[in-house]
Amino acid sequence: MKTTIIQIFTLILIVSCTKDVTSPESPVNSAKNSIEGSWKLVYADINENDSIQIKDLSKTDFIKIINGSHFAFFNQERGTSENFMGGAGTYTLNGSDYAETLDFINAPDYRGHVFPFKVEIKGDSLIQQGHEKIEAAGLDRYILEKYIRINPKN
Repeated sequence: MKTTIIQIFTLILIVSCTKDVTSPESPVNSAKNSIEGSWKLVYADINENDSIQIKDLSKTDFIKIINGSHFAFFNQERGTSENFMGGAGTYTLNGSDYAETLDFINAPDYRGHVFPFKVEIKGDSLIQQGHEKIEAAGLDRYILEKYIRINPKN
């Protein structure tokens, strides 16, 4: 009986001390987890037709939400029910290469289009930049967007 108890205790000790190697977090999963969350746009510039326009964010809120497989964005003029815009779809992330496939939006030429970006996360900031081009919509511009995390992970 004493031997059986020692064997059970030893087995429990061994099992509790072993490292779980079946589900390591890969660098891609780690990057994906760090991009997940709710983000507020705090700066944006648009380079189009040899001019740079800095987006006026003083009267609007632009929010982006990213989960494990999808993203959504919402833009609303503060204090009104006017000038609402939103869109959503899926995304891929491989290192700093981030691509959004826009599936839901009120602009038919944008639906199904893939927008490739480079992203960088610094602390609670997300920096996204890339070339947005859709010939059918007459869109051809470079954007730089800076977001801050709304609800930092604890």
